Amino acid sequence: MFGLLSPQHSAGRPYGLQFSTDDGIVVVEAEKGSVVTAYGSRKKQARREGHMTTIEYLQTPETVLPRELAFGVLRVAEAPRASHQRVVLELVLALAPFVRERQLGEVLPAPIDVILDVDAALVVQPDLVFVSKDQKGIVGDQIVGPPAMVVEVLSPHPRIGQLEERIGWFARYGVRECWLADLTQRKIAVLSLSREGLRGRAVFSDREPVRSRVLGDLDLTPRQIFGF
Repeated sequence: MFGLLSPQHSAGRPYGLQFSTDDGIVVVEAEKGSVVTAYGSRKKQARREGHMTTIEYLQTPETVLPRELAFGVLRVAEAPRASHQRVVLELVLALAPFVRERQLGEVLPAPIDVILDVDAALVVQPDLVFVSKDQKGIVGDQIVGPPAMVVEVLSPHPRIGQLEERIGWFARYGVRECWLADLTQRKIAVLSLSREGLRGRAVFSDREPVRSRVLGDLDLTPRQIFGF
């Protein structure tokens, strides 16, 4: 969709952004009998009767397992590993004080439901979201609408769905910026999005300051995030 595996640009030099850690293993379950699918080493099976609505999804029991509703199909994955959660924690510890001190909005970590399209039954759970202060009306028990920025942590373990598919949703529904924090390569890719697709991308590593159009004068490097 956006050619994420093509050469990228990092601080003035080309860099091939290879997200080999996104292995695409998916676990799909639906209480209303939608589709059940497993990829990879697990046995594959499918059963299609109907799709779950957003209201039905919100009425399911609360869980801390990563999940999303992809146009009526409920996808559920295993709990993330400790290394993945360390990166999420470092991002929260870095971004939340920056946002709070400048009264820019709010930073929220997963699991929290981001309802991109109620009618189409599209609900996602990015690893971290930033909602700007002029968007505060979209935050209730869930986030209803596109946050200004989302962060996805890429790790060498099962994740929900396909990366480019999710980025396509973010762009289409109005997310302005998406960060991809690659745990294996210890790099952060910043994708600038519009409703037409990918506007720009940059990759930062080690001590290079991460540049964000959404967060402005943020002073943050990948080493600070991956230095644990």
